[in-house]
Amino acid sequence: MNKEKNNWFKKLGPGLLFAGAAIGVSHLVQSTRAGADFGFGLIWALVLIHIVKYPFFQFGPRYATATGESLLDGYKRLGKGVLIAYFILNLATMFTIQAAVTIVTAGLAANLFGITTNPIIWSIVITLICVTLLIVGKYKLLDNLMKIIIITLTLSTIIALIIAAYNTPSTYNFTQVLPKGSLEIGFLIAFLGWMPAPLDVSIWQSLWAIEKQKDKSTKFTTKQAIFDFNIGFIATLILGICFVSLGAIVMYHSGEIFSGSAMQFSKQLISLYTKNLGSGTTIFIAAAAFTTMFSTTITTLDASPRAMTKTFDLLTGKSYKNMYWFWISFLAIGTISILIFFMSEMGVLIKIATILSFLTAPFFAIINYILISGKHTPKKWRPSLYLKILSWFGILFLISFSIWYLFSL
Repeated sequence: MNKEKNNWFKKLGPGLLFAGAAIGVSHLVQSTRAGADFGFGLIWALVLIHIVKYPFFQFGPRYATATGESLLDGYKRLGKGVLIAYFILNLATMFTIQAAVTIVTAGLAANLFGITTNPIIWSIVITLICVTLLIVGKYKLLDNLMKIIIITLTLSTIIALIIAAYNTPSTYNFTQVLPKGSLEIGFLIAFLGWMPAPLDVSIWQSLWAIEKQKDKSTKFTTKQAIFDFNIGFIATLILGICFVSLGAIVMYHSGEIFSGSAMQFSKQLISLYTKNLGSGTTIFIAAAAFTTMFSTTITTLDASPRAMTKTFDLLTGKSYKNMYWFWISFLAIGTISILIFFMSEMGVLIKIATILSFLTAPFFAIINYILISGKHTPKKWRPSLYLKILSWFGILFLISFSIWYLFSL
């Protein structure tokens, strides 16, 4: 029995990597901010965007395990122009995304370890540690590390929420609201853009699924891949609700506003937990928050270079031995450069990246749907009627919401 349980746990992988990549800025920053600014009023948006994006994320591991090739291979089958469009979009956003997750991680590290409060120094140290771990441990290290991180984060967050709710005597207002005004609408779009993650993360999912299949110690089938993804996806939804709730319970109507500084924001974030759990838990909460953001930093640092390497190989028709290390070095140097020279503009850069992620979501939704429904996918693993209807609704929603945003500017 224990052997069966261990084998089941061992089969989990890309779904938890998805959770590790998703539960970062979108949850620790955006969800908490949503709760602080709107109370429980944006729960509808959180749940709806998970439903809308679900099929398109799931198509990543489904396609990869059913065909033995990544979504990027599939994009090439649809036409080289699709692959070129992805290459340009990813190149335009990957540095800002990496910089955003790294600076939040740096702020948490400074609060946890002390030594120095300079976020740039911490960002350089964290980036170097991540690169070293990826060189030494590669995919297997990510796979094993994420299982521990997600379990730890889930338990600590749920416990913190239960205690916060118990210690707060006030009644809660669950009236749902639709943001008005350019600033509120801008926040909603940014919130939806990275919640639970940008849609191009489906490509990372497909690449991780291929890597998982290379592990001969366990059989990673399409059925297992979908189950694995569902676990990771449900975890992102539950934790998203938890973080919105924490922000609503502790900060809504408190008069406190989240700081734009990574250092100050990190202190406020940790206080969300410790003011309810007690000051003695600060070290544990800080460690859990740091580990969460560190997991996001290392997964994104692995995934973007992995995707760019594959895209470059497909576009050139050649396989370059050290291309992954070129891209990971390029991303690391670019990230640090942004943090050094454009630190004061990070808020603007992150906003641009999140809005771009939302506006490009219909593109990824449509091509993922065309690919999974077409001749390149075995009939057995093409979407059911239910999943097709959900996909059509999702595409319509993403297009409509993007148009609404553009006309509201």
